[in-house]
Amino acid sequence: MFYYGFDMYYVVLVLPCILFAMWAQWKVQSTFDRYAQVYSRRGITAAQAAAAVLRANSVSGVTIERVPGRLSDHYDPRANVIRLSDAVYGSASVASIGVACHEAGHAVQYARRYAPIRLRAAIVPITNIGSALAMPLILLGFFINLSGLITLGIAAFGLSTLFQLVTLPVELDASRRALAAIEGGGLLEGDEVGLARKTLWAAAMTYVAALAVSLAQLLRLILIFGRRNRD
Repeated sequence: MFYYGFDMYYVVLVLPCILFAMWAQWKVQSTFDRYAQVYSRRGITAAQAAAAVLRANSVSGVTIERVPGRLSDHYDPRANVIRLSDAVYGSASVASIGVACHEAGHAVQYARRYAPIRLRAAIVPITNIGSALAMPLILLGFFINLSGLITLGIAAFGLSTLFQLVTLPVELDASRRALAAIEGGGLLEGDEVGLARKTLWAAAMTYVAALAVSLAQLLRLILIFGRRNRD
């Protein structure tokens, strides 16, 4: 579907997903900023809340560190460390507590040997290789007119889509664990739980958007080069 160099597949399939991803990124930033101004009545910090989630799930040996950056929060399974950003670590806001408990949820996933997160960790190396080789293989196959190389490149790109597909349930489950611990442990009270849930929902939309973009790009490649191979 090309018209004088104009890629309609990109416009119809990919561009709407990119716009959705832009909206999702804006949504998570704006939601965090809004609820970062709402402080929990209990006054516990995000780092303390993350530690409480670990204790509630009988997870030991995980350290919690402060790192620079904005929303750079993550759990590092190799070092067994939860790293919380400057804006989150010492904050008692409902947004920061939600984010910190989400990262603690990932630590719990590893401790419980949660299958999807183990699968995601296992496919990371081949996903990185596939992402790096996908477009070079497709372009090389196109220029030397070798359809098998193009197919291999599309399959390599599909690995990144698989990664996004596996990532989504991992992130949703971490948020589910976080909210269960927040409510069960009384880390937040009443309406505060709902505000933390909104923060985590906004974050989840970024993973939905990433999957949508990857799927759209994969479908675009299949339609473009599948049509070319038939011709």
